Amino acid sequence: MDQTHHVIDYIEINVTDLAASREFYADAFGWEFNDYGGEYAGIKAPSGDGELGGLNPGRPAGPGGPLVLLFSDDLDASVAAVEAAGGSITEVPYEFPGGRRFHFADPSGNELGVWSTR
Repeated sequence: MDQTHHVIDYIEINVTDLAASREFYADAFGWEFNDYGGEYAGIKAPSGDGELGGLNPGRPAGPGGPLVLLFSDDLDASVAAVEAAGGSITEVPYEFPGGRRFHFADPSGNELGVWSTR
């Protein structure tokens, strides 16, 4: 995976329960992980080449960290997937210039957003 100067390269999400967080992100978004002995889980890049982030149980989780935004082709289906995987919607879908988005909390309390052009 090539790195680009001044471009977001890696997002680390602090979690309280590594196994539950892996299951949540796999169920809600289809993410796959590299396992590092139960101490860390690297989020595989969709291309299969490297990682774009990780789940870290070694740091405190919760609101106030960086807001990570995911893109969705179908925002309403993403809301349903987050809820079905055990996440909670913290801001229901709303319109903004350029599309729609919602925010959710994962099982560790991290808040993330998902946006779509429609």
